[in-house]
Amino acid sequence: MSTRPAAGDPFPDIAMETPDGGSVKASDFAGRKLVVFFYPKDNTPGCTTENLDFSALKGEFDAAGVALLGVSKDTAKKHQNFIAKHDLKAPLASDAEEGGLSDALGIWTEKQNYGRTYMGMVRTTYLIGPDGTIARIWDKVKVKDHAAQVLEAAKAL
Repeated sequence: MSTRPAAGDPFPDIAMETPDGGSVKASDFAGRKLVVFFYPKDNTPGCTTENLDFSALKGEFDAAGVALLGVSKDTAKKHQNFIAKHDLKAPLASDAEEGGLSDALGIWTEKQNYGRTYMGMVRTTYLIGPDGTIARIWDKVKVKDHAAQVLEAAKAL
């Protein structure tokens, strides 16, 4: 288990697959502010709401010069379906099954639900400054009003 990075640390530069089969990593956004929001699974209620909220505010993030990127371990194909089904505007990326960005950040971890233990994503959002360092971390995110709070913090950065 790696130590989780903190505000002020560099954000790991690990490539992820985009729904169109390309790749994306944090350094692709060098010189810009970037919000990377990690969520557990496409097409589940909380994750759908979170993605819709970020999509609804994408124009405001764009106007503030802030790039958005949603990340889960779902496949590129699942992301394509999720985007099409909900007309999502915030770009998505698929993290690697093993050794990916969420592993490096320490947010792919053991979880428990109804007595069952499994590996899962801790809903976490990172605000990354133009220099590639972590400006702020929202850990164990509650979806309600989250995207708006992140937008305000990003504007203030």
